[in-house]
Amino acid sequence: MSEAKTRANFSDMSLSTHDDWAAIMVEQVPFARSGGARVLDHLRILAGDYGGFPVDRLTHCLQTATRAHRDGKDEDYVVMALLHDIGDTLGAYNHPDIAAAILKPFVSEELHWIVQNHGIFQGYNFFHHLGLDRNMRDKFRDHPHYAAAVEFIDKYDCPAFDPDYDTLPLEFFEPMVMRLFEFPQNSIYKKAMAEADA
Repeated sequence: MSEAKTRANFSDMSLSTHDDWAAIMVEQVPFARSGGARVLDHLRILAGDYGGFPVDRLTHCLQTATRAHRDGKDEDYVVMALLHDIGDTLGAYNHPDIAAAILKPFVSEELHWIVQNHGIFQGYNFFHHLGLDRNMRDKFRDHPHYAAAVEFIDKYDCPAFDPDYDTLPLEFFEPMVMRLFEFPQNSIYKKAMAEADA
């Protein structure tokens, strides 16, 4: 028989009490710490979805991360590379924004900026085929992370559509994802989570 859990007693959050929030945090802390598992579950949805590309969307993400890992990038960077297109199934018109929102509490400002803008930077390679301005990224020319975004596209994202590339499996990256999502670097809840976890 499962153990009954204490729940908050309010029906209007403005009437919540310290005890209510103590009960909520008992469940919120382990739930938040296991966010990586839910991210991995969503990433698996990309398997088998080719969208007309030479490899499916999961393979593209895995290949981007594999290339970054083999080039010596740190774990945060590799996970950003792995998740850069996780929003493809939810945001056909703004997938970089979805990945950026998921990663924002856990990565540096530079990595967040790269993932948020990678669509425009990748556009250099194909926008002209769609009647769009391939130089759209030039509006960021003076941004301090411009060169880092160009590097991400040129070295990792752009060549990651190769069906014959020796791509590492998702299982290789799972521990990295779990570690990254365990503790936020940038969040309004960071202090509260740390105190509740103590």
